[in-house]
Parts: sequence; structure tokens; C-alpha cells
Amino acid sequence: MNEHEKFMKMALGRASTAAKQGETPVGCVIVKDGRVVSGGRNRRENGKNALCHAEISAINAACKKLGGWRLCECDLYVTLEPCPMCAGAIINARIKNVYFGASDKKAGSFGSVVNLAELPYNHKPNVEGGILEKECAFVLSEFFKELRANKKKSKAVEESI
Repeated sequence: MNEHEKFMKMALGRASTAAKQGETPVGCVIVKDGRVVSGGRNRRENGKNALCHAEISAINAACKKLGGWRLCECDLYVTLEPCPMCAGAIINARIKNVYFGASDKKAGSFGSVVNLAELPYNHKPNVEGGILEKECAFVLSEFFKELRANKKKSKAVEESI
């Protein structure tokens, strides 16, 4: 297992925790000098807050731990391609490298829908997708398959009452 796979597996662990808590299973870790400095997972449903994405949580924790908002020497690993909000936060935090697992055809902002790294901002992170892509996509598809099945069961119970 290479270094990218090692850190993506850590992000997958955080995604799994999010799923167990009823959250969309997205996990993230931020790495500096080969060591994890922070991590995050989606908490939008339980936190009742649109800002509680895995990347935002991890960036916030890394800034606090490292004592500044510039994360120039850091790499971010996330199981799903960042949305526009998270891509903007990554650019603003000056994160050096972004590694994501599964592409996001609906909101992905590092290549799928738009590529914010190509716009003329003052910082351009290096971006690489497809790290453990199948595993990352599987976690998401299984979560939504189970969610749909549970909704179908609930609807059937309601109709029988």
C-alpha cells in the first residue's frame, strides 16, 4: 500500500463513522510532513449546519493545531471530490495537494462540474482524483442504497396504517 492509499484509508474510516451516525459518508484527513494533523467527517444532519462538511471540519482543526490559517505545506485527502464551498476553503487555506477518491458528478469542483483550481485565483492546489476510487464510491452508493430502502419501508408502513 502506498502513502496515498494509506491516508485515503484513514479518510474512509472517518466516512464510515459518518455513515454510522446517519451522515453522508465523506471523510477527510490533512497531512503535513507525512503525519496526520487533523481529520473531519460530514456532520451536516446531526449538526444541523450546511457548513459541517468533512473538509471544512478538517481545515478548521488543522488551522487551530498548526496555529495559522495558511496550510501551505499540507495535503488533504478526502473520499469525495470537494464541492464549491470546500474547494474554495482549500484554495483559501493554501493547501498544497488535494487527493480525492470518488468524483462527484453533481457538485464536484475540482474537475467534474467545474475546476476551481484552473481559475485565476492567487493559489492553485495540485489535484489528483481516483485514489481508492472504487472503495470510496462503494461506501457512498451503499449508504444511499440503504437510505432509499429504509424510506421505502417507512412509506410502506405509513400506507398500511
